[in-house]
Amino acid sequence: MLSEADIKQISARGISEEKVQKQLRQIEQGFPFLKLEAAASVERGIRVLDGEERERLIDDWNEYKAHGHKVVKFVPASGAASRMFKNLFAFLEADYDEPTTDFEHTFFDNIRRFAFREVLCDQCKVKWGKNLRSMLDEHRYKDIVAALLGVDGLNYGQFPKGLLLFHSYADGQRTPMEEHLVEAALYAASNGQAHVHFTVSHEHLELFRQKVEQKLSHYEQMFDTQIEVTFSEQKPSTDTIAANNDNTPFRNADGSLLFRPGGHGALIENLNDIDADIIFIKNIDNVVPDRIKGDTALYKNVLAGVLVNLQKRAFGYLETLDTGVYNHEKLEEIIRFLQRDLCCRRSDIKELEDAELVSYLRRKLNRPMRVCGVVKNVGEPGGGPFLAYNADGTVSLQILESSQIDTSNPEYVKMFKNGTHFNPVDLVCATKDYRGHAFDLMRYVDPATGFISKKSKNGRELKALELPGLWNGAMSDWNTVFVEVPLDTFNPVKTVNDLLRPQHQPSPEEGTHHHCAHG
Repeated sequence: MLSEADIKQISARGISEEKVQKQLRQIEQGFPFLKLEAAASVERGIRVLDGEERERLIDDWNEYKAHGHKVVKFVPASGAASRMFKNLFAFLEADYDEPTTDFEHTFFDNIRRFAFREVLCDQCKVKWGKNLRSMLDEHRYKDIVAALLGVDGLNYGQFPKGLLLFHSYADGQRTPMEEHLVEAALYAASNGQAHVHFTVSHEHLELFRQKVEQKLSHYEQMFDTQIEVTFSEQKPSTDTIAANNDNTPFRNADGSLLFRPGGHGALIENLNDIDADIIFIKNIDNVVPDRIKGDTALYKNVLAGVLVNLQKRAFGYLETLDTGVYNHEKLEEIIRFLQRDLCCRRSDIKELEDAELVSYLRRKLNRPMRVCGVVKNVGEPGGGPFLAYNADGTVSLQILESSQIDTSNPEYVKMFKNGTHFNPVDLVCATKDYRGHAFDLMRYVDPATGFISKKSKNGRELKALELPGLWNGAMSDWNTVFVEVPLDTFNPVKTVNDLLRPQHQPSPEEGTHHHCAHG
């Protein structure tokens, strides 16, 4: 099935032939669904903290940072913004020239409220010799969109989401990338230093670097914090082979094999390369202006406090088990911690012999740990918090996507539909063991949690293999804890019109003046 040329192409990507054969088998066989026990809830698996607890946890986090631990903020930022502008691309293709759909009306009626209006106005002057207002008066709607999205315009259609102008301030506009630098200074800095790592796609790397060069010193001065920014790219060796509907390898017009990025699950390798004690993970588009960053920073501090607290206790228990000096009560205490605080249970734990029990407790405590903020479910698409069965028969907390759930099982569908909470990708991770050595994160991925999606290339249908998602199957074997965070810490931008939501707009007193305001 694979020719000499194929094998050459495969090894040039840093992938083994065996891995490709395995991927083709996975595409053919599909992936097993997960066995669920329940959707996580406040009654079971989701912690809700009162004001006093929050204060104490923030103190714990501040104390932890004061001891010189390295903290990194990890931001997956390789997404292009094309999906944000899907409706505007459709408008360009449409056989009408005036705004017709609700989306188009909303966009053009509010065009002056976007943070990019000024650069768009300038672009219209360059491209068409007229300002934005004149263009609107002349009903040149498609020309305006072309100036925004086109390669010979602002090229926003091909730009990375992280470099679009999202928010307006009295002193200018900010991109999501800049908002993440500000966030890092607010909650991830220790000893006057903050570290931010962006995963970007190869074609956008230079653009990101330039933007950092232009803006970094501004934010360092603003927060009196030294900010170190690093980048990595999704590795070509994590790409997966595409297949036809009959499960044979999909080939490009020139006969070569088609490989596709394996989804955000590929980033577990990038995460594995980060040397840090604590790592915050948050998506590039979930940012807000400074005026409402308060809750975001507060709850990041709280989540980190929960994490370092649990980690300290787990480390203490591991050290106790190492000494061999403990009694039955102590083992009971450790079991309670594992079951109650880390939400990891096994039904036959009472039947284990002491030696077997100690080895089980050690194995479960000595692994990467993450605390995930979850928000009340308001019908946003995406994954949710569940109690699921693991390969070893234990039940623990997992973040699941709908694709991992057997929709022919009415009970599971009901769990998914009636789930009270949603995962906004708000994670704080501890990736070193109690002796200070980094865990090999690749060992904690559940390879059986990938999924197959339907895509197309040049009008031809194909099956794409998605790796176990970064916060789903790639962290399947981590200790996971869920904490409820307020909904206002979750403000993703999926379409350009989401930027018109009040959370992304300046407050009236921040009213900004622009030289193109009348344009």
